[in-house]
Amino acid sequence: MKNIKPLLLIIMDGWGWREERQGNAIALAGTPHLDALKKEYPFTLLRASGEAVGLPEGQMGNSEVGHLNIGAGRIVYQDLTRINLAIKNGTFFENPVLKEAFRAAKKGGGKVHLLGLVSDGGVHSHIEHLYALLAFARKEGLSDRTFVHAFTDGRDTPPTSGITYMKALVNKMQELACGKVATVSGRYYAMDRDKRWERTALAYEALVLGRGLTAPDPVAAIEAAYARGETDEFIKPTVILSGDHPVATIDDQDVVIFFNFRADRARQLTRALTDPDFKEFERKKFPKLAYFVCMTLYDETFDLPVAFPPEHLKNIWGEVVSKAGFYQFRTAETEKYAHVTYFFNGGEEKPFPREERKLIPSPRDVPTYDLKPEMSAYEVTAEVIERIKSGRYHFIVMNYANGDMVGHTGVLEAAIKAVKVVDECVGRVVAAWRQYTDGAPAIVTADHGNCEMMIDPETGEPFTAHTANPVPFYLVDDRFKGASLKEGILGDIAPTGLYLMGLEIPEEMTGQVLLES
Repeated sequence: MKNIKPLLLIIMDGWGWREERQGNAIALAGTPHLDALKKEYPFTLLRASGEAVGLPEGQMGNSEVGHLNIGAGRIVYQDLTRINLAIKNGTFFENPVLKEAFRAAKKGGGKVHLLGLVSDGGVHSHIEHLYALLAFARKEGLSDRTFVHAFTDGRDTPPTSGITYMKALVNKMQELACGKVATVSGRYYAMDRDKRWERTALAYEALVLGRGLTAPDPVAAIEAAYARGETDEFIKPTVILSGDHPVATIDDQDVVIFFNFRADRARQLTRALTDPDFKEFERKKFPKLAYFVCMTLYDETFDLPVAFPPEHLKNIWGEVVSKAGFYQFRTAETEKYAHVTYFFNGGEEKPFPREERKLIPSPRDVPTYDLKPEMSAYEVTAEVIERIKSGRYHFIVMNYANGDMVGHTGVLEAAIKAVKVVDECVGRVVAAWRQYTDGAPAIVTADHGNCEMMIDPETGEPFTAHTANPVPFYLVDDRFKGASLKEGILGDIAPTGLYLMGLEIPEEMTGQVLLES
């Protein structure tokens, strides 16, 4: 066996690279530990958005996509790109699972309910996919039995852009003469992922019982929310009325198509609507659905039809390390734990042999993370340093959630604090790694941008979304001091990492080694 070296991979979530200082939490905070690495070791920038990570051109990256590409060592074509392509080439309208859903509605006489995030944010859903489903419903002769339960965004899109998307949706429905909006709920309720079931319950009651705030039409629902001081993300579940009755509720024999393509924030509501043994809150009514479609695989344990099942990725980073017989360790706090495990492993839930994991709980004592910008970074750091000292692992993957989660709050001062904490923690982990592994290689990088742009340069308003900026890549390895690195993409990290470790790069990894040969 040639000289195999262990490797540490630190992923700073939501940490893009931007020269301008205005609204740039990273530049304003100052990052002495990262600056020292940049001065002493090779550094480059990686593209983490658009076609470089298998997304449509110009589309900002996100944590899911970022970790998939980093773990796979190649460009992974995202569900968004796959579904867009299917719509473009017409195969979408032949999709057997979607066809079966419409058939079930026709056969049982039930309604079709289209659930999902109504925006073009492209992180969890895309409004064009909803338009395609409406066109499909019309083609199947279900125009007057199709209803949309619209979840408003304001997180991957500007905070009050929801009204624009809603007007566009209403226009599209008129143009197609198909469908009506039945409910409007902010994603905070309909798409919770932190087991705050009381939020999911409010969305469920609007969908199934027609219970909640009411409005005469969907645009009025959003206007009323703005008047109450709620931005899109936080719009309280609102039932649209026709006369004094809900336009539509989900009932026995109905069909539901959840058109979000990202799994993590679709799971809770899906469970509430489909799991007969559900105990998280009391369901006053549990409709016996004719058919429930998940746009993509939301959870291995859901026995539900999937319109676009995952494509299996072979020979990814964790697998190569595992096959070589080494132990590896993955950790992050709750908000990003799925990213260093499930997504890093190509969308597979099961760990590889000799892959160990530890979830560090995210703080539950604050409603939003601007109130606790350090989140659980110190606990993640302490855990990793313990594991480093054990000498057991040849590969450690860790994530700091702060840049992204605090970045999403739009609170610049809090993001500056978050950056300082991450910089300090990275410094401590890298120092411990080098001390206990006798200077083995480390990579410090990021998955996509966010906290480097906290203020919208056009409007001067807080900017809460991800960015399309490149991300930093620090190669900490004494063997390569003074070496120059190519600019690359996230898919180049794994081949580079395997090269530094002295492990063979599998042919499925189409990424490049970033060191200039």
